[in-house]
Amino acid sequence: METTQRQTYLDWLRILSILGVLFFHSAMPFDTGDWWHIKNKETSNLMSEVVFFMHLVRMPLLFFISGTVSYYMMQKRSSLNFIGLRFRRLFIPLLVGMFIVVPPQIYMERVANGFKGSFWDFYPSVFNFVPYPKGSFSWHHLWFIAYLFIYDLVFAPVFAWLVSPTSEGFRNKLAVLASGKLVYLLALPGIIWYALLSWKLPETNDLAHDGCYFVYWLLFVLVGFFCILQPKLMDSLERNRRFALTIGFLSFMLMNYLRWNKIEPDNINWHFTSEFAYATFRGMRAVIGWGWVLALVGYGKHYLNYKHKVLNYLNQAVYPFYILHQTAMVIIAYYVVQAPNESILSKYIFLAAATFFVSVLIYHLLIRPYALMRFLFGMKPKDKPKPVMHVEPEEIKTVVVLSA
Repeated sequence: METTQRQTYLDWLRILSILGVLFFHSAMPFDTGDWWHIKNKETSNLMSEVVFFMHLVRMPLLFFISGTVSYYMMQKRSSLNFIGLRFRRLFIPLLVGMFIVVPPQIYMERVANGFKGSFWDFYPSVFNFVPYPKGSFSWHHLWFIAYLFIYDLVFAPVFAWLVSPTSEGFRNKLAVLASGKLVYLLALPGIIWYALLSWKLPETNDLAHDGCYFVYWLLFVLVGFFCILQPKLMDSLERNRRFALTIGFLSFMLMNYLRWNKIEPDNINWHFTSEFAYATFRGMRAVIGWGWVLALVGYGKHYLNYKHKVLNYLNQAVYPFYILHQTAMVIIAYYVVQAPNESILSKYIFLAAATFFVSVLIYHLLIRPYALMRFLFGMKPKDKPKPVMHVEPEEIKTVVVLSA
């Protein structure tokens, strides 16, 4: 049986994953990493642990959910129609983001590093098209949209075939993976790929030099598509959700034990020299990511598959919110990190709350009501009110007589 009706638990998971991105980015000014757009003078090792865990899980979950979204968008559409829809929903907002939304982030970073000019003194440098960080042309956090657009562009013919009746044999073969715990075999290619290449090809999000992660994210999209294509796979994830959570939890505990005791590559207690040991250690990150993502999908299907009157609003808001949130955050963070005599925790809470508040109000007041803004931010056109039929009094009398 095909799953053509949208599953509400996937919408809830999408909303929760974007909310996770908000909390993740809010922590970046305060973690001990060497770089972010705006950094607080004091940093926190504990905040870095939050960043470490969320980095392993948040984007894999978002790409998995994006795979299911592509499945639903492919229904009753040809490859060309699907590409046209993704052009409007992904490429147009990406352009808007690169020329309007992202430049203020780069400007605030330049100001934090000593730039004295106004935003309008800075803005023409965007059109030099010199890639960031040397220049001012970048997609920053919108790399996710760029990658997803390319995935859908390349795989549109494959997706069209998968949802067509001619792929029935393939869909039936996928059902074999629903027995026992075989569904988790779908995670193996991603784990192996990550283990072998992630330490040689680090994450860049710039497409050109991101060979490992570009494929790694793609595998989450494809698995998400397969799992919604064959509903028995989603049923298996729900049935085995505790197993996936156990794997994700234990692997995360083991990784932290090794890290906290400095038993990791390039640290004092790492006594292994083989590439296999290095790849195994790195591969554990992928095990954590896949374990938690598949667990969250299973638990989401079990507990979040219900409708609520606020869901439609949130589901429309979440995409523009994602596009807007980091720009709001960077601008606010520039001032927050300068606040004297405030703890890291209070700054973090204020930054997350203020970013949420500003982003939601920009969406609600300046994007949601206007057709042009909805188009530029990848939203569906506003629903037209259904016409109300006017019934003449004589027609009402006729109906009453006939019914009598």
